[in-house]
This record gives sequence, C-alpha cells and structure tokens, in this order.
Amino acid sequence: MGRDIANLLAEHRVLVEDRLRSLLKYIDGCPATLREAIEYSLLAPGKRMRPLLAMLASEASGGKAEDALSAGCAVEMVHGYSLIHDDLPAMDDDDLRRGRPSSHKKFGEALAILAGDALLTLAFQVLASDYPPKTATLCIRELTQAAGAVGMVGGQVDDLTWDGKISGAKVSQDMAGLAGIHSRKTGALFRASLRLGLLAVQGERRGGPDAALGQAFDTFGRCFGLAFQVTDDLLDVEGDAAAAGKRVRKDAARGKLTYPGLLGVEESRRRVESFVEQASEALRPLGQPAEPLAALVRMMGKPDR
Repeated sequence: MGRDIANLLAEHRVLVEDRLRSLLKYIDGCPATLREAIEYSLLAPGKRMRPLLAMLASEASGGKAEDALSAGCAVEMVHGYSLIHDDLPAMDDDDLRRGRPSSHKKFGEALAILAGDALLTLAFQVLASDYPPKTATLCIRELTQAAGAVGMVGGQVDDLTWDGKISGAKVSQDMAGLAGIHSRKTGALFRASLRLGLLAVQGERRGGPDAALGQAFDTFGRCFGLAFQVTDDLLDVEGDAAAAGKRVRKDAARGKLTYPGLLGVEESRRRVESFVEQASEALRPLGQPAEPLAALVRMMGKPDR
C-alpha cells in the first residue's frame, strides 16, 4: 500500500493545488498587493495535509475525493491564516516558513496581518458558495468551532501564555497540559478536516451524517494530530532548516513545552508509534474504504514524512 498511497496522495495534491488557484476567483477585484500576499502564503509549497484528510474521509464515507475538495481547501485557508499570524513577532516570531521568508518578512506586518484576515474570511465564503445550504451551514459550524476560541485560537493562547507573551495562569507542565495545547492548536483543524469530508458527502442526508463514522473520524483525528505534533517536535530537535522549511531547535532555546523536552526523544518516538496504532485501530471497523487514511497515519512513524 506504501507505493499506492504515495501515488494517491500525489494525485490528490494536484487536485488541491488546482482548486486553491481556482478558488482565488472569490478575491477578484481586491487590491493587487493583498492578492500577492494571499497567493504567497496560500500557494506556497506544502504537504496539504488538511485537504488530504478531508478528501480521504470523503472517500471513506462513500463519496469521491472531489466532493470534499473545496471544503478541504477552506481548512487549508484557515491553516494558512494561522501560519501568517503565528509567525508574527508578537507571537512565535519566525522569519522562515516553508523554506521562504515569512509573510511579514516579505510584505511587512500590516499587510501580512490583513492577508491572514482575508484568508480566514475567504474560507467561509468558499463553504457558503460551493455547497448546498444545509451542508454549508454544518461545515461552517464545524470549522468555526475548530478554528475559534475553544479550538485553534484557544490553543495558541495557552501556548503563548506558557511562553510568557500573554499574562495568565500557565497550563500545567505535564502530559495533560501539553496534550491540551496541541489538541486545540493542531488537532482541532485535523478533526475538522475529517468531519468536513464526511459532511461534504452526507451533509444533506436525512437524519444527518452517519454517527459511527463521525466517532471513528474524531478518534482517528485526535490520534493523528498527536502523532503529527510529536513528530513535528522531534523534527525541531533532530531536523535541519532546509528539510523542515522553517527554523529548527528553537523550541528548546525558548524553553517551550514539547514532547521531547518532557519525555525525551526515545519515549517521544514510542508515543508516535502508539498514536499511530490507536488511529489505525479507530478505522478498523470501516474496512477497505478507510485504508488510505490508515496508510497516511502510518507514514507518521517514518522519518521522511
């Protein structure tokens, strides 16, 4: 399946890149400088993990990858906005993203912030425009919850509070506190991607989407997100900037709460294996249609993911 999943992901990524460019029709008429900044971040080379999850979840739900293409791209827009804002000096203060200067380094802070704002709102315009009303409403509700105060934004607040950039009670320096940060900051959008894949196929179904599928995707998404985050933490410890496309070894220098810092490298690797196994197990009742999702999470345990 390794070769098959690699080919499938490559084909799906081509669809994603084409659709992202197509969806920029919704910003026709905006200032040219703003469009340039939006395209710079949104179309930068990336894994497109969130659209891929949405597309594979759509296929596992009995639909086609194309059914969830716009939905997955909407999540990618939210992700793109979050990266622009995370890189700002007031937040994580990173000057490199995906192997290129961060948006604020390229365009200045003011335009970078506005490009992020535009990407966030564009995501919901896409959902409202590209899906029937009931499906669009369900997708928008799902994505707002994942991206907002109880999801990604809340996770970023906890993270910045730990770093001392926001005043308040810090999260506990243990596994519960660390998992809580990443469940919201990283995992929420992964889970939303899967849910949107399901909704894109079954959002108009009488009685709503299949509850068992939704539960399986939620469990898979939680474990997938943890495997992804621990692997990302390990990359910061062991990787190099050229391969990662961003600065490395910055977390330890900042005293940031990470899995390797809390558990050590070897135990962190064992945690990745455990999360991968749990994610795969969650999909087992879904059978062959979910095998590409299972194959994708198994790639998390490989150094060259």
